[in-house]
Amino acid sequence: MRRETQNILLVLLGGALLKLALTGTYLRYVKESLQPWLVVTGAVVVVLALVSIARDVRGGVEHHGGHEHGTSRSPWMLLLPVLAVFLISPPALGADTVNRSDRNAVQEGRAASGFAPLPSDEVVPLTLGEFVTRTAWDDSGSLDDRTVKLTGFVVRKDADVLLARLTISCCAADASPVKVRMTGQDFAALPTDQWVEVTGRVVPGSATRENAFVPTLTATRVVPIATPEDTYEG
Repeated sequence: MRRETQNILLVLLGGALLKLALTGTYLRYVKESLQPWLVVTGAVVVVLALVSIARDVRGGVEHHGGHEHGTSRSPWMLLLPVLAVFLISPPALGADTVNRSDRNAVQEGRAASGFAPLPSDEVVPLTLGEFVTRTAWDDSGSLDDRTVKLTGFVVRKDADVLLARLTISCCAADASPVKVRMTGQDFAALPTDQWVEVTGRVVPGSATRENAFVPTLTATRVVPIATPEDTYEG
């Protein structure tokens, strides 16, 4: 591959990183805290490529015998992520990822004393991760007879309709599902991967080790919403 082509590919690759970081699309793939590193990395790649191009233009590129030596097709692989970002823009992970795993991401072994008191609001907003962890390990029954509001996307597995999110530690590659089984409503009109806000109450004792700590929520209200910018829970 010619040096000019290599430098252009680096410009495109750095530009793809900057596009991801500055448009918020990076949240489909990595945690929010990594944005500054993406911006710095993309900027450095672009600057290095532009410096190399400017140097070649000023001094000319040395050619040996009028042809390239040791050419390789591997640098063309850099085009794949560039094309994916600029042309395809893959979506965030969703129902397919949830259905590929039988586990439920829950922080095991927390005692009841390890949970902060719930606010006295009539409807308590919780993340799916906190809701599942409380139902699994908070033996004080703090969620019993409390109305909660959860946000997630619709997943269908066999006869069950689930509300789910994906949690990540660093990036989408380590994503783990956190999910709640929903009852009490007719969910037929909700398409898979539709984002919703669900208000309801937990069925006490429904999260057990035998069902991978997937609690059951009796939904009283389900409202479709737009996909949030950050689809993952940290």
